[in-house]
Amino acid sequence: MAIDTSNLDVSTLVTTYLIPLGWKLAGAIALWIIGGWVINLIGNLSSRGMTRQKVEPTLVRYVEATLRVIMRIVLVIVILSVFGIETTSFAALIAAAGVAIGVAWSGLLSNFAAGAFLIILRPFKVGDFISGAGITGTVKEIGLFATTIDQPDNVRTTIGNNKLFSDNIVNYTLNPCRRVDLTAQLAHAVDPKQAMELIRARIIQIPNVATDPAPDVEILEFNAAGTKLVVRPYCHNDHYWQVYFDTNKALAEVGSANGWPIPAPHQVLRQPS
Repeated sequence: MAIDTSNLDVSTLVTTYLIPLGWKLAGAIALWIIGGWVINLIGNLSSRGMTRQKVEPTLVRYVEATLRVIMRIVLVIVILSVFGIETTSFAALIAAAGVAIGVAWSGLLSNFAAGAFLIILRPFKVGDFISGAGITGTVKEIGLFATTIDQPDNVRTTIGNNKLFSDNIVNYTLNPCRRVDLTAQLAHAVDPKQAMELIRARIIQIPNVATDPAPDVEILEFNAAGTKLVVRPYCHNDHYWQVYFDTNKALAEVGSANGWPIPAPHQVLRQPS
């Protein structure tokens, strides 16, 4: 509503409008400062409380950031009410802006939502060795919008949370043991039963090989070169490659120590009758 200033003198204008406006402005500034201090206090206290309860660090950041945003919105609404502005229309404006932002930033928001589900459902945590979205490696950080993974070749990869959450996730660290799959080809002249006993006895001596479950050494198939064995020791994922390479070395040592011939396809030639 327009103010008719034709019949108002300066003193009336000051006392009637400017002074009350100044008080409201001062009150709004005071509310903003005090409210900001309270918001920071509550945010820090909530963060420390969750940290003491050993909550996942990424979840702590999620909760703290969400709490701060909600309290800031409430603070703005309170300040607007001090000026006599209708907060219902302002809330409608926020809702409309939220819809517009949701449409424009649908990709980012989907990554944010997927990140929240990754934190809540916890298919993996920081430090786990996983495979997902075509990437295999160690999880270094679960962020608000993306997850960072260090691959075995020391390449750091950042994956959008939505892409990762939408794919099948394989966690190699979750279970206490992981199986190492290898094969050993024997020549026709080597006795498979004796070879299995020798290999099994040697594999048990390899450091970090689990005894429960015990290593598997079995006949996989018979082919033109002889008998093929499957060799499967178990170990923790942290020792996977050490056990993998040491088992290959053990197979070579057993074959060399017992004079096993090199496997080769065996053919029988017959004279035509």
